Amino acid sequence: MGEQGLRERLAPYFWVTKPRIVELLLATAVPTLFLAANGLPTVIETIAVVIGGSAAAASANTYNSIYDRDIDAVMHRTGSRPLASGVISVRAGLIQATVLGIVSVLTLGLLTNWLAAFLGFLAIVMYALGYTILLKRSTPQNIVWGGAAGCMPVLIAWAAVTGSLSWTPVILFLIVFFWTPAHYWPLAIKYRDDYAAVGVPMLPVVAPTRVVTRNIVVYAVVMVGASLALIPVAPMGWVYGIGALILGIWFVIISFGLVKRSHRENADYDELQKPAMKVFHGSITYLALLFLLIGVTPFLP
Repeated sequence: MGEQGLRERLAPYFWVTKPRIVELLLATAVPTLFLAANGLPTVIETIAVVIGGSAAAASANTYNSIYDRDIDAVMHRTGSRPLASGVISVRAGLIQATVLGIVSVLTLGLLTNWLAAFLGFLAIVMYALGYTILLKRSTPQNIVWGGAAGCMPVLIAWAAVTGSLSWTPVILFLIVFFWTPAHYWPLAIKYRDDYAAVGVPMLPVVAPTRVVTRNIVVYAVVMVGASLALIPVAPMGWVYGIGALILGIWFVIISFGLVKRSHRENADYDELQKPAMKVFHGSITYLALLFLLIGVTPFLP
């Protein structure tokens, strides 16, 4: 088998882990390492969090793809996913997800400490069982409570460095927790018809536009409040404080623009798709820049 043929065979096993989600989770975990270490973490701690954290997220995402393969096959956005299209068998997916989970726990436990390892295991359970199986198809609040699994990387990174948890990682957790609905509901607006077709009660499927957009702004405002609460607790410097305030005001403004559009007479979900995706992409920019500020803060006067 040639090199190209091997890449083609292995590619589905890579994509089933949803690497873009893994990248986003690492974007919160790595800056947390610097904050927890108040400077540079050790090479071992960094390797453990990057490999162990990535493996945990990849494991959870693979389990999610196994369970959701029926609805993924119907939705336009997800129909080509490896398990939904049958490129990867359920047995192969289960083996991969389980091996990745074991790699995650052992990497974190042996290279850092078992608190970080337990938090990695908990993240997998929360996403694969809590969100995917129990919440996603049963409640419009699925992404709120299920999204807590996506907040775990900051706790894992902090525990890997310090061996404990404190108020600082809790606030980091809350920033990502409140960010998740403000990030995901705009995407759900765009793919509302897909979710409705497979019976997944995402909030835009079961609620009018005004309710959804107001909820997005509420979560955005609370998220900004959590980001500012970090200043006296960590404590953070003036660069972070000014940057977090500017980023927060910017994101609330673009979120409020979605509310204004939804309150126009006869505004429907089709009209909101373009501005909703602006908020979706803006949320990614917001989180990346905020955690960049968090990561550089220990190196500033």
